[in-house]
Amino acid sequence: MQVSHADVLVRNSSYDYEKLKPVVFELLSMLDRGRIGRQSRVLIKPNFLAPAPPDRAMITHPLIVKAAAEYVLEKGAEPLVSDSPAMGTFERVMRDGGFERELKGLPVACRAFGASVMVDVGPPFNRIEIAADAVNADMVINLPKLKTHTQMLLTLGVKNMFGCIVGLRKPEWHFRTGIDRDKFAELLVRVCAAVRPAITILDGILAMEGQGPGKGGVPREFGVVLASDSAFAADAVVCGMLGLMQHDLPTNRAASVLGLMPHDIRTDGDLPDIRDMKLPVMTPLVFGPKGLHGFMRKHLVQRPACNEAFCRHCGECWRYCPAKAIAPELNGLVFDYDKCIRCYCCIEVCPYGALSAKETAAGKVARMLLKR
Repeated sequence: MQVSHADVLVRNSSYDYEKLKPVVFELLSMLDRGRIGRQSRVLIKPNFLAPAPPDRAMITHPLIVKAAAEYVLEKGAEPLVSDSPAMGTFERVMRDGGFERELKGLPVACRAFGASVMVDVGPPFNRIEIAADAVNADMVINLPKLKTHTQMLLTLGVKNMFGCIVGLRKPEWHFRTGIDRDKFAELLVRVCAAVRPAITILDGILAMEGQGPGKGGVPREFGVVLASDSAFAADAVVCGMLGLMQHDLPTNRAASVLGLMPHDIRTDGDLPDIRDMKLPVMTPLVFGPKGLHGFMRKHLVQRPACNEAFCRHCGECWRYCPAKAIAPELNGLVFDYDKCIRCYCCIEVCPYGALSAKETAAGKVARMLLKR
């Protein structure tokens, strides 16, 4: 069933807490609509990709999390800050990201997602495991970070809900959806719809461009915060802000097909016009005759590569790789590009920024020819 309408609020701000707190409070009060009651269990779901300082733009800024927690506390509700980092521990993200310092003294529960419950998200995925704290919350406040994403172009409100898949279940689902980017996008949309975040506040004050969402990305200041009662609408408006068509983002396409993208999106505030954000190269992962899919992907689709000068052989990439396509050797990493499904999880979790997506020579020629 098509969702009728949604509101997207746009505000300029900075990480000066005296200026940021009233902005976050205003956005929450406009979208809360009295739904946060006394003793309500409110999950605050930031982007806790990996341990990193806030100025790397890899994680939601701790002051946005602090403002959301203080708003929930003022309503007499019970806030829980939780996520399942792709790399490192929740406790280390809390420490390195400045969350321990900013939340100190506040009666806010902070813990990693633990137990999961089975949720039927609909075909073709059906029953999947989602964090119990997300499913059982009375309300979910979604606090994503505006970042590029090597596989999915951007990671925004919808993709942030994938963090509700606990631990190594995430790379398992990468492998199960395989090389089909649209299928993975549908999974992300299904998970977001199952968790049902009531409010999404996107941290775009310091965003990330280039080969995000991890250490390979480059921080860039936009000075903007967007909020909505629909994560799908928020993502669509961000695309417009960046000069993209709504359907350029795979999760937007999937949401539209499933009837989850509101047809009437109303904006409140001045939306910046940003046309020069450096985005990842997005080449199709599946194309050509079916019998040649593997050959075409191996030789034409950008592939993960390692800069040995930065690699510390820590093992994060080969441990996390869903396809088990990476092996360590004395002289560096060895990639099995026949096995590689081009999910780029290795790039995402590398703590040293040693991995990046590289176009093959044949792929570059093919892309240039297609542009003609």
